[in-house]
Amino acid sequence: MWKVQLFKLNYDNKEIEAVTEVLESAWITMGQKTRDFEAGFSSLLGHDSKCLAVSNGTAALHLALLALDIKAGDEVITPGLTFIADQNVVTMVGATNVLSDITSRDDWSMAPADIEKKITDKTKAVLVVHYAGFACDMDAICDICKRHNLYLIEDCAHTPGADYKGRPLGTFGDVAAFSFFTNKNLSVGEGGAVVTSDEVLYKKLLGLRSHGMSVPSFDRFKGRAISYDVEIPGLNYRIDEMRAALGLVQLEKLEVANKARQKLVLHYYERLDGQLKINIPFRRFSRGNPNYHIMPILLDDSIDRLHVIESMKEDGIQTSIHYPEIQEFSAYKDTVNPTPIAQYVSKHELTLPLYPTMTIEEVDLVCDALIKGVS
Repeated sequence: MWKVQLFKLNYDNKEIEAVTEVLESAWITMGQKTRDFEAGFSSLLGHDSKCLAVSNGTAALHLALLALDIKAGDEVITPGLTFIADQNVVTMVGATNVLSDITSRDDWSMAPADIEKKITDKTKAVLVVHYAGFACDMDAICDICKRHNLYLIEDCAHTPGADYKGRPLGTFGDVAAFSFFTNKNLSVGEGGAVVTSDEVLYKKLLGLRSHGMSVPSFDRFKGRAISYDVEIPGLNYRIDEMRAALGLVQLEKLEVANKARQKLVLHYYERLDGQLKINIPFRRFSRGNPNYHIMPILLDDSIDRLHVIESMKEDGIQTSIHYPEIQEFSAYKDTVNPTPIAQYVSKHELTLPLYPTMTIEEVDLVCDALIKGVS
């Protein structure tokens, strides 16, 4: 049994009541709760954002690529340090991944200079990830995309509530993809959203999400339509009403939960600053307000990470790695380019527990176990 888990749900009776209300309504697939959640999430982002809730974050990424007509023969510049969903969706549409390295061992965001270096006449889009909820240098990246006439896709799996110089992340790209997976700041189990401010792209995404049908099932249920047309080939990437209801509750909790995360992270900084064998990325971050999605650290070359993981496990502390090297996965070992700084981080990164209901005392337990493990 863990003394401190990597993550715990920030749930209470409000989530139970929200799901119960849906079950009692007798309509559990995409309907009014979904529309309410989409409206609420669009309002959170502002900037004319139009949100479509979908089945998961990977679906959101896939829809973004499909809506932008990215296909075989195209290249997409993707992050060298990220969850593999970014590379998988590019591969699934037949395009080629070109990995961009991160900026430094202190700043794990995609390096604008390396992005520009990787552009060829086949490049169609740049896909950025705001790692751990810390914004990339969006001024520089937006400028690169504009000068080279490239689409910009934001992977915002880590970002609800975070901003770049006061502007919400997810409002810079042509399309943004969000994840509401269990361990995310806004958690519904499985779920996501695809967001755009472009009306043409929004209508295309709307069709792609639901079989290309002109009329949603909910409208037919309500008697607002009898039949439908199929306007484009589409998929079934719809969310359901239970998860949309959970999303509405989580949306209400988001600001307070992110502030709780910040308080915990600041205590981590206080405990770990000055530990010579531990480096904390984004320590002097100044590009905006992060939402502190995870608590990553970088272990010194002299430290055996596996030993630290096992030592902390013996002390009841759960840890993780964000993320293994893309270049070492069987599916990508011989198909993607090196990213030396990101690969170094992948070999030495360790993720410590972080969740809104965590206590300062639990942070101390984690830090005590970590310092013991690296000693």
